[in-house]
Amino acid sequence: MTKPPLTLHLAAPRGFCAGVVRAIRIVEMALGKWGAPVYVRHEIVHNKFVVDGLRDKGAIFVEELADCPSDRPVIFSAHGVPKAVPAEAARRRMIYVDATCPLVSKVHIEAERHAENGLQMVMIGHEGHPETVGTMGQLPEGEVLLVETVGDVAALKVRDAGRLAYITQTTLSIDDTAEIVAALKARFPDIIGPHKEDICYATTNRQHAVKAMAPLSDAILVIGAPNSSNSKRLVEVGTAAGCKYSQLVQRAHDIDWRALEGVRAVGLTAGASAPEVLIEEVVSAFRARYDVTVNLIETAQENVEFKVPRALREPV
Repeated sequence: MTKPPLTLHLAAPRGFCAGVVRAIRIVEMALGKWGAPVYVRHEIVHNKFVVDGLRDKGAIFVEELADCPSDRPVIFSAHGVPKAVPAEAARRRMIYVDATCPLVSKVHIEAERHAENGLQMVMIGHEGHPETVGTMGQLPEGEVLLVETVGDVAALKVRDAGRLAYITQTTLSIDDTAEIVAALKARFPDIIGPHKEDICYATTNRQHAVKAMAPLSDAILVIGAPNSSNSKRLVEVGTAAGCKYSQLVQRAHDIDWRALEGVRAVGLTAGASAPEVLIEEVVSAFRARYDVTVNLIETAQENVEFKVPRALREPV
């Protein structure tokens, strides 16, 4: 039986970013240095396949520091943690390694610098997301006000409208964030923004690739976890860019093939915490059903690399 033809538009960049690569490497190097088990507070990155693989190697994932014994190393996830967490680890004399993405750490430093200058912070982010919790936890309670929408800006109650600065979660929609920033500047003309955009290069690049792919695609599939902020934003970007069917899938077996009946072109990308092996798995699943032509949609090239903490590079 002849397979129907299908063009698979493959986004580039896609998948792992430098912060995710660094975080995974930190867990692997910690296991090599101290042996199993090594504890990890929260999922090191938001991807079940990655987390399960590290668990098989001896990592134990917990939600709170209280769940970790004092005599084993603990790693803080790439999303960052409130200041109280490393302070408690130090009090318990634990060995701990911070795998916070350097671009998230940059936002933490910005917040602290503005606070030292007497400014109250407004954070654009998603309530309850680990990165937002970690960033807001860099300063005392009440010093960081969270907004998620333009409507939230109108309802903000600030201490001094002339003494404000804003920061953002690194994995937001570029376009949605721009609207919220415009609303902040309209209401608070003196508000100070970051010297360089807080939304990270990987989030930006992956969203640009989806925008380029959307007009060419009958459907877009984003490989990523349902708790991955940057992956969910890629789905939203695909829809906003004109692709009527834009869906998040974790693995090839999650694809709704009936929904794809009659399509001639599918866009494929992956969130920043999804490994290339899952992309290859999905491509293979399409090849089993279609006569596939792969077309690379490359909108940027990435060569960013982050060093692991010195503690892992030194002998025991």
